[in-house]
Amino acid sequence: APETPLASTSAAPSRLMDDFACVNGNITASDASEAAPALIIVTGLIGIAFSVFLLKLVSSIALDVASNNEPLVGSEPINGADVAEQNARLLELYAAITTGANAFLRSEYKLCGIFIVLAFPAMSVLIAWGDKEDGKWEWKNGWLSGVSFVVGAITSIVCGYIGMRVAVFSNARCTVGACAPAPHGWTHSFNTAFRAGGVMGFSLTGVALLSLYALILGLRPLFGSEQTDLMHLFECIAGFGLGGSSIAMFGRVGGGIYTKAADVGADLAGKVVEDLPEDDPHNPGTIADNVGDNVGDVAGMGSDLFGSFGEASCAALLVGASSPMIVAAGWGALMFPLTVSGVGIVVCLITNFVATDLSPVRKEADIERVLKTQLLVSSLLMTPCVYGLAVALLPSATCGGCTGGFYIGSICSSRINAFLCVAFGLWGGCLIGFVTEYYTSFSYTPVQEVANACRTGAATNIIYGLALGYKSAIVPVFLLSLIVYGAHTLAGFYGIALAALGMLSTLATCLAIDVYGPVCDNAGGIAEMCELHPSVREKTDALDAAGNTTAAIGKGFAIGSACLVGLALFGAFVTRLEDAAGGDLHVDLLDPITFAGLLVGAMLPYWFSAMTMKSVGMAANAMVLEIKRQFDANPNLLIPNHPDRPDYDTCIKISTDASLQEMIAPGALVMLSPVLCGVCFGTRCVTGLLAGAIASSVQMAISSSNTGGAWDNAKKYISKGAMDAVIGEEEPETVDNTGKVQTKKSQIFKAAVTGDTVGDPLKDTSGPALNILMKLMAIISVVFADVFLAVNKGDGLIASWL
Repeated sequence: APETPLASTSAAPSRLMDDFACVNGNITASDASEAAPALIIVTGLIGIAFSVFLLKLVSSIALDVASNNEPLVGSEPINGADVAEQNARLLELYAAITTGANAFLRSEYKLCGIFIVLAFPAMSVLIAWGDKEDGKWEWKNGWLSGVSFVVGAITSIVCGYIGMRVAVFSNARCTVGACAPAPHGWTHSFNTAFRAGGVMGFSLTGVALLSLYALILGLRPLFGSEQTDLMHLFECIAGFGLGGSSIAMFGRVGGGIYTKAADVGADLAGKVVEDLPEDDPHNPGTIADNVGDNVGDVAGMGSDLFGSFGEASCAALLVGASSPMIVAAGWGALMFPLTVSGVGIVVCLITNFVATDLSPVRKEADIERVLKTQLLVSSLLMTPCVYGLAVALLPSATCGGCTGGFYIGSICSSRINAFLCVAFGLWGGCLIGFVTEYYTSFSYTPVQEVANACRTGAATNIIYGLALGYKSAIVPVFLLSLIVYGAHTLAGFYGIALAALGMLSTLATCLAIDVYGPVCDNAGGIAEMCELHPSVREKTDALDAAGNTTAAIGKGFAIGSACLVGLALFGAFVTRLEDAAGGDLHVDLLDPITFAGLLVGAMLPYWFSAMTMKSVGMAANAMVLEIKRQFDANPNLLIPNHPDRPDYDTCIKISTDASLQEMIAPGALVMLSPVLCGVCFGTRCVTGLLAGAIASSVQMAISSSNTGGAWDNAKKYISKGAMDAVIGEEEPETVDNTGKVQTKKSQIFKAAVTGDTVGDPLKDTSGPALNILMKLMAIISVVFADVFLAVNKGDGLIASWL
């Protein structure tokens, strides 16, 4: 650390003695530092135990529409069906959705297993070669990085599988809950869906935290206790984030293509062409659509956010280990990032009871209020907890040039600064979530304007929706910019990593809200296909509409955290380059090779989105043709209430095959880009590539997700009758003999359906998958930094040709 200038020559001897004695600010490990490992382990176990408790509550609901002691609205015969028939149909659909989801994940994870088997030795050999000293390959670092990669990949698979299993286990139970009359029907159905989300949220955070810490403890004895040894340890641990994010790429892209191929195909062939209601059992694509909600919106989201947690933690650990003062403060100070995540589990646990017990949903108007309260309460409770952790664990120098704080790189930071960095991310994420809600909920003006634009057709609806998406990126980008500037000013790249972890600190609650939406969506589809009383579908539709908004909020969190994680990993990459160079490294955008990398990086999100969008279009086209073939082969499918049922399995196979084939090329693009760039053009080009990809991806992801979300909720706004007066006046032919407007037969509604169909791949495939692009490219650069440096001293192969 820089020395304090001498006050006077007469004091020089004593001051020189003090400065000589002041090593790392005289920082030593505190008693609280010794408690950090226990805190991490206990909170991780609490998360897993609470997820088991929630699962028991969900499983206590019998799959029987007549299982409640109260009179069920669903028990009334409708369309000639009695309770026994409805219940048999419920079990049949539950089994079909479960079988379809399991079949897809088995096929996807087989491919992921092949990828892991091939990537492990290749990665280990490359890193061993890149780390070589005096011509000797560093096999220990290579193999241990490979082991970390495998652990991260397997944990990601486990987390995604748990989420999918819980979602399909809970969807029919949510339907059963909605059968009860109000207000109990509202409470039962909401609590079932929200607790199902909680099972995934708490199990994922608990498993992720424990698996990462167990890996650290397992590898720690293989390294020394010096700062350079710890740097090597956390460089190897970075493979954990790479493994998690690699599987997340396949989950997000493959699951997204699956769900939107089924959704778009079923909508076009069923709703738009044949005027069938949504989730009509006669639509051959409806089971594939419901399966897709689970494999894409649940398993994919789980793997995505697990990757964010793993990568943000790895970045914070690696950059933190570069500070001699943090190392001197003991193991607890190094593990501060993991303690933040651990305490977040307990905070989310307390917050969970607010939604289900202290202030439960009793009517439709309560749904959004309860869900938004979760975000606010968890952030409020988390803030003082983070302050306490920062004061207890982080160092405070008693002498030297950073008295009262600690150096991180060349920046003099402090406990308060670290707390503020986490708080910036925590509250910034909350604000981004509420801004996202404003642009995607039909309770506010932007979506209502999009719905009103449907009066003049699908074209104006699409124009308004695109404009809304572009506009919705403004405030979140300003917020992210302020977070990045503030966090970097206070604690350098360590501060940015802490801000990312702050945004992810309430991950269990965010995941509970995310998974809640697909469970309600499936529950509504099951109610429709079982031909339950319309009041059941009214409840599930209201829950689903709120779920669409909260899903958009969740996507806002995921995108914001992905941006910060990508930037934190960028900082970790620069830290590794500085460690190799032995000094500070400055990225010069005026350097031609850096600027060239910046342009290519900014282009990659467009290339990637083009691939995923086209894949959805091709698969949806095959789905439409198959559905049309079945309608032509069996015209009875178009007769209302006819007992004939379509061939659901063929449509499931179309989505499965398309998603597995089409996810490979986008994944290869993201994984190979930084490797080829670093090997061929050097580390300076990689810095530009990462900067361009992050800056371009975050804005494209926000606009895509919010555009699709707005179109979806504009359709729901119209379908719930909000524009019936306008429809009745402009389209009098839609008014029946009783004076009731047949909303779904209007051209306004059909225009809204077209917009929703166009927006589906934007909000559920391309937009969310860009999160992975930001993070995966950055973590690959961190892991393979030494490989890049080993090629012509970091200048790449191109240097030998110039």
